[in-house]
Amino acid sequence: MTHPLLDLTPLTAAHFANIERRVAALLSTAQDVVITQGEALLPLEGCIRGVAGPDTTALNVITGPYGQTFGDWLRDCGARVVDLAVPYDAAVGADQVAEALAEHPEISFVSLVHAEAATGNTNPVAEIGRVVREHGALFMVDAVASVGAEPLLPDAWGVDLCVIGAQKAMGGPAGVSAVSVSERAWQRMAANPRAPRRSYLSLLDWKERWIDAGRTALLHTPAQLEMVALQACVERIEDEGLETVIGRHTRAAAATRAGVKALGGGFAPYVREARHAAPVATTLRAPEGVDASELVARALAGDPVLPLVAGGGALAKEMIRVNHYGTAAAGSTVHSCLSALGAALTDLTGRSVDPDAARRAATAAWERPAG
Repeated sequence: MTHPLLDLTPLTAAHFANIERRVAALLSTAQDVVITQGEALLPLEGCIRGVAGPDTTALNVITGPYGQTFGDWLRDCGARVVDLAVPYDAAVGADQVAEALAEHPEISFVSLVHAEAATGNTNPVAEIGRVVREHGALFMVDAVASVGAEPLLPDAWGVDLCVIGAQKAMGGPAGVSAVSVSERAWQRMAANPRAPRRSYLSLLDWKERWIDAGRTALLHTPAQLEMVALQACVERIEDEGLETVIGRHTRAAAATRAGVKALGGGFAPYVREARHAAPVATTLRAPEGVDASELVARALAGDPVLPLVAGGGALAKEMIRVNHYGTAAAGSTVHSCLSALGAALTDLTGRSVDPDAARRAATAAWERPAG
């Protein structure tokens, strides 16, 4: 018996290259795009290990947990790391980056997360990119949580290494990712004697054996199901229109933020300023005296498919995350999450909330014209 997920026609090099071109079009980039056969941590680590070594001084911007990971990788490569950490409930400013670069003119690499799904903030990559390019450093951006949820223009913003994943706003698979690579970044890797070679982490292998060879023979057997799923999610974005997809995420974030303020009961947005809040997910502060993990568990007991998660690690007791991305970037999902959180709070504590006010506020924010 045949099975639609098991008996697929083998993925050819031409088919793989076509998917690559469509991902490049999604990013409006003329840079080389490499699709990597694994979750986005694979190309993120590959980028850092490809360009960093003992002669590297790196500015690592920390606005969430992934920034911590990047710093660990950089240090493991022997790089000297200057950490620029800001509170998780805010964004980093281009002026802060400029000040750090001025204090450390030897910095040659800057790493930054565009949108932090884990903490709900987003950073002004366009403004930061101008500062980094003026300084002359190489610029790596983790755009896994921002692609599809907000504008992302690596070429126009001076991003040398832009890593994306399909599993969030793109609404696609988690097991495949991609990175756009500038010519400057390729040159830095080629000059780095510590850059991975003959390794799953090696981007240079893909350049030399795939891109430079005319994209005629794949390095290894591709993850076919993930590649087909990536093609499907790109096609869905193309059909809906990227601006429309971004608009849905923007409205979902605005509706969640407005709705939770009207809900009452002590809930509040975790990211204090709306302009610093990421469209991909909205993080909330649990009401005082209430454990966020218990509250989320109670909400999910009534509807286990809701995109509600308690914060990770030290934030587990105080943060709630509403993951309104992909197909969940919808008004109905926002209303369901607000209703479930309000009911869970009342069940746990007896506190009163106003679900009708929350629904009205969320609906008004959803319907408000952008800009």
